[in-house]
Amino acid sequence: MSRVVSPPPQPTSVEPELTYENGRVVQAAAAPLVPEASGSLADIPFDNAREAPDETVLSRKDTAGQWRPVTAAAFRDEVLALAKGLVTAGIQPGDRLAIMSRTRYEWTLLDFAAWAAGAITVPVYPTSSAAQTAWILADSGAVACVVEGVEHTRLVTSVRGQVPGLREVWQLDTGALGQLVTAGRAVDDEEVTRRRAALTPRTIATLVYTSGTTGVPKGCVLTHGNFFAEVDNAVELLHPVFRSVSTEPASTLLFLPLSHVLGRMVAIGCLRARVRLGHAPSIATEDLLADLAGFRPTFLVAIPYVLEKVYNTGRATAEAMGRAASFDRAAAVARAYGEALLARRDGTGPGPSLALRAGHALYDPLVYRRIRAALGGKVRYAICGGSPLGRRLAAFYAGAGVEVFEGYGLTETTAAATVTPPLRPRLGTVGRPMPGTAVRIAEDGEVLLRGGQVFGGYWEGGRVRPAFDGEWFPSGDLGALDDGGYLTITGRKKELIITAGGKNVAPAPLEDRLRAHPLVGQCMVVGDNRPYVAALLTLEPDGLAHWRRMRGKTEVPLARLVTDPELLAELQHAVDDANSLVSRAESIRRFAVLPVDFTEERGHLTPSLKLRRAAIAEDFAREIEALYARS
Repeated sequence: MSRVVSPPPQPTSVEPELTYENGRVVQAAAAPLVPEASGSLADIPFDNAREAPDETVLSRKDTAGQWRPVTAAAFRDEVLALAKGLVTAGIQPGDRLAIMSRTRYEWTLLDFAAWAAGAITVPVYPTSSAAQTAWILADSGAVACVVEGVEHTRLVTSVRGQVPGLREVWQLDTGALGQLVTAGRAVDDEEVTRRRAALTPRTIATLVYTSGTTGVPKGCVLTHGNFFAEVDNAVELLHPVFRSVSTEPASTLLFLPLSHVLGRMVAIGCLRARVRLGHAPSIATEDLLADLAGFRPTFLVAIPYVLEKVYNTGRATAEAMGRAASFDRAAAVARAYGEALLARRDGTGPGPSLALRAGHALYDPLVYRRIRAALGGKVRYAICGGSPLGRRLAAFYAGAGVEVFEGYGLTETTAAATVTPPLRPRLGTVGRPMPGTAVRIAEDGEVLLRGGQVFGGYWEGGRVRPAFDGEWFPSGDLGALDDGGYLTITGRKKELIITAGGKNVAPAPLEDRLRAHPLVGQCMVVGDNRPYVAALLTLEPDGLAHWRRMRGKTEVPLARLVTDPELLAELQHAVDDANSLVSRAESIRRFAVLPVDFTEERGHLTPSLKLRRAAIAEDFAREIEALYARS
């Protein structure tokens, strides 16, 4: 059912309280917009059904590929029926239920049903290795695991000997949930009501395991209260995104993994705000674009990779049509237009000039409308997290009619700790503290965080081990606050490179800029205790395939292509562009192109696509040494 909002709601403004030391901002704190919630996340489907039973809260794709509405009442009934099935299967309050699946409707259904049964859910990335899966299942003490398909069933079955407490493995694709629902029909509804009533904001909702870039994954203990503090303030703050500002009801298609805390927060936030939610299991370009076209969301939550992919695909299409120069001119106009538009909103500029407005009007039907069409046609806002999007791409999307809200957070902070405030963007930053959150910069530049969404500790031996002393959680990231309370992330504390000349180099800005290039898949900057900074690059398959076609080199083997002078020259332009961000001492002097990609299967990436630097350095030690052979 569509909701008409008239007049459109205005975004809530939260001016942070700033603390100065020696003339610089060292702390920004924003008051919460909502009181502390009571109850638990398990109440959300039941509250929705009571308040608006006929409102569409989800859409689910049927076997014919059509998106079908799911009302609040229908979802409540499914949650209740599945919760009763879990009770029949022996799931007790406090038991851990693992979920290993791609992003799909059943994932969110299981989450809420498990909570209604009093259980704690444990996400497992569907791409996890046997060793990672065994560790998470054993460490969490999972008594049951729901998997998506036969391959996951085989994987979990192969490690059951290492997980003595695991009693059940249920497979989605063989109808396991339907079987549970059937088995639970004899359970009285009051049993689920009783279990829900026993939950409080302090009850553990989920154990979300970190990626483990330097060791085994650690289980972050997140409570129902942590999620309420996060989503309730986010919904209240982001009116233009989470609530309709016209006759078009707000909706989003979730393609982030629900194993990741950001995807999980979005799913919960949408149900909490009754924003129509759909699930897309595949982020392969063709699959995702087809799902976006069918669902037609009004906003997206994405990692930079997706927005980079849409941009690069648009340019590749234009190049294939012989219109690359026209696309590049349109992109330049969009960036300038976006910069001017956002500067006016930030109060630092007059807005787009007459010439920019004319150029924008010219290219909108030719280029920008096609970019928006690739996102489904109705998207006007995007929330971006996971890594920095980059100023140029954020300005481009703003100029193309899609405003990007960047955010920053960690698993330990239940996703976002900062976010771009509505209509108050500041390019190059990750926004201001979320309402109810404080950010402090330590003497060494580390970002410290405080707020209701900050977790209490890590799971260890069936108990919660406090993760930090005092009131501030040390993020491990380096950053700075400006005079508006906006945070800029400059790098990871543990990843700082110190060259032989004593220069401190944060690799993240260089790596993020290079990954935005259509030919670059992954990048790792090196140079610790070396005379200069260098980099290892891998090639992005789709971008490389397009490059090959345009230059008639489809038959050239990859092993020869990585030394192709034309390819190296193009990559050198990308490196030069990245180097424009830093000083000469911090710039990349040499790079090597690898004939293989960094992958999770090879142990080079975490499930959330973060670099395992030590593993990469070990496996490509010879290539790294060659970068310094002539120094």
